[in-house]
Amino acid sequence: MVGIEVPKPESECNDPNCPFHGTLPVRGQILEGIVTSDKSERTITLERSFYKFIRKYERYEKRKSKISAHLPDCIQVNIGDTVKVAECRPLSKTKHFVVVEVKGEK
Repeated sequence: MVGIEVPKPESECNDPNCPFHGTLPVRGQILEGIVTSDKSERTITLERSFYKFIRKYERYEKRKSKISAHLPDCIQVNIGDTVKVAECRPLSKTKHFVVVEVKGEK
């Protein structure tokens, strides 16, 4: 893929929304998160944790955000895996990211 240094998946797929074997261009943010759900077809939900500073108490609180991402047929993930997602055009009402790499397995 142009602009992102990730290994190409070994298996092939016929998914038109695959950044490797289809025609989906990626641009913008590249994020990492932990897979929390893979129940939807060709979709995963990943969670990202971060700390937010609360000025009144001069302390940090832990927050999390959930992101829906498209999962091409050529990439296999399980719940608990760490994945890298890249921003793309909107694929549905909530999907604006696509999985490009599985970094760590559970």
